[in-house]
Amino acid sequence: ALAAAGAPEPPAPEGDWSPASGYEAGRALAADPRVTAVFAANDDMAIGVLRALAEAGRAVPDDVSVVGMDDIPAAAYLSPPLTTIRQDFEAIARHGLALLAAEIEHSPGEPGGPGGPADLPAHLVVRRSTAPPAK
Repeated sequence: ALAAAGAPEPPAPEGDWSPASGYEAGRALAADPRVTAVFAANDDMAIGVLRALAEAGRAVPDDVSVVGMDDIPAAAYLSPPLTTIRQDFEAIARHGLALLAAEIEHSPGEPGGPGGPADLPAHLVVRRSTAPPAK
């Protein structure tokens, strides 16, 4: 989306899916006043980002919007409640099993093997950790 808008693409911090790695990434992001939104790879990392932003005095969502992924049960009870993407894990599991079965049933390179990515359902759950950017 940034490239399509002609905006510079900043380097994406890496993490290991834990709140601690989200916190470390969040500290670096909080130090950059140009950062107005963060999309974390999962809700646990978003929790770490929320803490780092709070410690740096960056208000969520007034200064920085934060979005997670997975809609863990605690997401609705954070302060502020976390905007997140809810995935259909049953559909993901069914798709993964279908890919595994296709791989087992077909030799490598044989027609009929696993295809490309599926259109798996996901739902944006908007809570109070996001807001339109300040003007």
